[in-house]
Amino acid sequence: MSGSDEKLTLEGLNFTTLRLNLQNHIFTITLNRPERKNAINPTMSNELIYAFDYARQSRDVRVVVIAAEGDIFCAGGDLRTMSGEESANISNVPKRGETDEISLRLRHLSKPVIAKIQGPVLAGALLLVCNTTHAFAADDAYFSAPEIKRGIWPFMVMAGLFRVMSKRDGLDFIMRGHSLTAKEAEKTGLINQAVARDMLDETVDDLATELASLAPGTMQLGLAAYNRQEDLEFDQALPYLRQQLDHCLKSDDAKEGISAFLEKRQPEWR
Repeated sequence: MSGSDEKLTLEGLNFTTLRLNLQNHIFTITLNRPERKNAINPTMSNELIYAFDYARQSRDVRVVVIAAEGDIFCAGGDLRTMSGEESANISNVPKRGETDEISLRLRHLSKPVIAKIQGPVLAGALLLVCNTTHAFAADDAYFSAPEIKRGIWPFMVMAGLFRVMSKRDGLDFIMRGHSLTAKEAEKTGLINQAVARDMLDETVDDLATELASLAPGTMQLGLAAYNRQEDLEFDQALPYLRQQLDHCLKSDDAKEGISAFLEKRQPEWR
């Protein structure tokens, strides 16, 4: 996990599997291996981890959007790389972790992360969808965990999957390897909403803009507390959350928010 005193930069780095864009406090990470169905190879894995770490420590980033180039959102792990048949692309992005840390980086990013799903989500790509705070999909996209049909089990996916889907829905999904339509994924809680394809960009842009306009420090504190309390027993969670509330009330965001309310003006977050 990245240290709190680190100062990461994107300067001089050549991202070979991603496109990055930061505008109006919204950091868009676009998977950019359409010729390989955006499958995650070691290079993409490392570049994603670096991008997430950068987003976590950058004060300029308030919201992260994960998008994809091409017809497929992501086909999961690159089987050619896994089998040793294909070497990863050369990248000068510093190595910061292994593929299994993608979920951890997302979960502990403690900022809003929106998955903008324009096409099919397959196998290990569910790591990205299950561990974002929001997920919206084009209504003709679909979701599949077909590992069982290849003699593999989606072990790493389960940690996030069963935190957004019910046990029965999730087990049936991975035990049979059947695909879910976007509407079915919405019903199971895997995504927030299936929207018309021509409305996907607008829907995600509107949400990202709204989230970026809200108290950034409080948002980060609140999401970190949400993840922490989820692992605590109820009797432990309450005193912990009380401590976090006290900390929040003393923050610059809370002082500015309360002052703006009393003065009948829009808050100006630092």
